[in-house]
Amino acid sequence: MGNFIQTILTPIEWIVAWIMYGWHQLFTTIGMPAASGWTWGLSIVGLVIVMRAAMIPLFVKQIHASRKMQLIQPELQKIQAKYKGKSDPDSRQALTSETMELYKRTGTNPFSSCLPILLQSPFFFGLFRVLNGLSSISRGPDAPGGRTPIGPITQAVASQAEHASIFGAELSSKFIGAPNAATQIVTVLLIVLMSASTFTTQRQLMMKNMPASALDNPFAKQQKVLLYVMPLFFAVSGVNFPIGVLLYWFTTNVWSMLQQFYVIRRMPAPGSPADKAMRERHERRGTTVKEISVKGLAKEPADAPEPPPEKPIGGQRHQPRGKKRAKGTGQRSGEPGQGGAQGGKRADSDGTDPAPPEPAGA
Repeated sequence: MGNFIQTILTPIEWIVAWIMYGWHQLFTTIGMPAASGWTWGLSIVGLVIVMRAAMIPLFVKQIHASRKMQLIQPELQKIQAKYKGKSDPDSRQALTSETMELYKRTGTNPFSSCLPILLQSPFFFGLFRVLNGLSSISRGPDAPGGRTPIGPITQAVASQAEHASIFGAELSSKFIGAPNAATQIVTVLLIVLMSASTFTTQRQLMMKNMPASALDNPFAKQQKVLLYVMPLFFAVSGVNFPIGVLLYWFTTNVWSMLQQFYVIRRMPAPGSPADKAMRERHERRGTTVKEISVKGLAKEPADAPEPPPEKPIGGQRHQPRGKKRAKGTGQRSGEPGQGGAQGGKRADSDGTDPAPPEPAGA
């Protein structure tokens, strides 16, 4: 298992090393000191920019997948309500089958939103291994615990990067076993910034980009848990990472926060507060909002058309009767007829009403 992970991470380490070294060379070319911690720190920021910019197409797919998942939530809740309280194997299988059929019919994939996180994880661990291995590389491959260079990170470059410091804290140092108080202070500051940026990003997603109907589903409850668990996770695990990795992590969080702010403003989830705000902006400008539709999702029209008037049987049109014609048939205009075979009154040939019958015994 260890050899398998090593095989996967080795090319990632080389990519990370070359990107960092490329940015470092760029900054030294414009006059920044080669051994400065700020030069190497900005090289780590450059690594984040390159990596996240390369993943923008995947992020766009993630946004579309998330919006589709929001649109199919009513259908998904109907399926879940259909099998609520049923724990037998047949019901569970039917629930899974109908849910997968909904995903297939609408072209949605609940795992698409995880792609950017999964793809950036190897780079995170690759940077961790590069920074954690600087001391081993600087000792040389022949020394005890030494390591061979990683791409352009030779023994001399590794020694330079290992001792590069920001505010007196070396980028390769950790909170645990820190050589001085400056390292602990910088580590705590970065952990607080990481936690604050993560909390802001998650809260922004929940408060602005979720419709009210979606706040009670399991996904929203999971987001609420992550809102408070992730900062705690950073606080516990951050003390074990080098300052350079914490800087990478904080820069990634800032990128995610700004990117999400732009997306929520321009492409909000339907029915969310951000969607309402966007529609109000379009209304003030006199422009229209492009509506989103999901393939295979039945959508009822907002205003159903009125049914056409019924046609008379046989295609014949009933003509209105005039006053004279109504008298001729023994009825007043607008009243139902009483003549014919039922013994009703008859009109005289000259169109006048007949005389009333004489009383009996006259």
